[in-house]
Amino acid sequence: MNHPFKIAMQVIKTLSAFMLLGLFNTTLAAATPDKNGVLHEERSLYTRILVHQNKDLRCLKFTLVRSDSNQSCMDLSQPKRMVFTYARMTMTALLFNPTPKRILIVGLGGGTLPMALGELIPDAIIDTVEIDPAVIQVARDYFDYRSDSRNRIFTEDARVFGKRAQIRGERYDLIILDAFNGEYIPEHLMTIEYLSEMRELLTENGVLVANTFSTSNLYHHESNSYREVFGSFLNYRRKDTGNRVILIPEAKKPTAERTRPTNSDLEERVRQLETALEPYGVDIVRKALSAPLKQIAQNSGFDGAVIAGKILESKDNSHGFDAQSGKFCDLVKAGIVDPTKVVRTALI
Repeated sequence: MNHPFKIAMQVIKTLSAFMLLGLFNTTLAAATPDKNGVLHEERSLYTRILVHQNKDLRCLKFTLVRSDSNQSCMDLSQPKRMVFTYARMTMTALLFNPTPKRILIVGLGGGTLPMALGELIPDAIIDTVEIDPAVIQVARDYFDYRSDSRNRIFTEDARVFGKRAQIRGERYDLIILDAFNGEYIPEHLMTIEYLSEMRELLTENGVLVANTFSTSNLYHHESNSYREVFGSFLNYRRKDTGNRVILIPEAKKPTAERTRPTNSDLEERVRQLETALEPYGVDIVRKALSAPLKQIAQNSGFDGAVIAGKILESKDNSHGFDAQSGKFCDLVKAGIVDPTKVVRTALI
């Protein structure tokens, strides 16, 4: 006869197994969208959160003010691919500092940026600040966000985090400002005071990146605020998105004291980044190069797409198209291009 204690333990183990199975099945059920494509919906302390799925595209929305406010999207067929153009634009920061040791990200969303940067720069310490614990849980449950000792998450208001980080003496090589509440950037994260606090958290050669809207009524106000705190900045806009990305290399330094990368530095970083960023769908460098090539060719009566395609296929950085003669050649040897002037002009 079995001892009563052993029988009791067997019953507990059996019940536990059923409970775990039930929880597992519940998780699977939650990953199946309803007839309207809704996977999850809840009202948090800060906003109304909706996870919506259409075929392989799963998106996080904050719908308290706007019903179409996508905060983050994941392509289930290619989970690493950055769906949003602005996220791919943000990776341009790595041209100015390819290996930041410490990164601060303000605003989690679905966790696209911290997860990608954690994979690209595995030795980096990444601190992500998100005020809403519900958003963090949704990112874990539906967008495969994971935190660990190097990729850390802080449930805190970004303004409070910044002040405390200053007291602790924290410094970051890369700061990404990407906080949205469903309508726009929270007002207290748009002030000159807040931007000044972020500037203080940068290392001497630190890069600051900010995601804003290119069509906002606050566009010029934001530009003036960034200019007052940081001086000049790179204003990165593209026709295929309503976002603009503000890029400030060596953001802690006065504009006159910043050093521009040399031509060889940029070329080397481009070569490194093209391969590393390919799984994430980032082709910023190639797109940036192709646009002026197409325009020059078209202005001269040639097919811009064909000319740009042939040039970009070449491994020779000097290989190009002489629009005046209609021939491909080495532009440097032909005296058409001064690489130093081109790079300096591009970075002004």
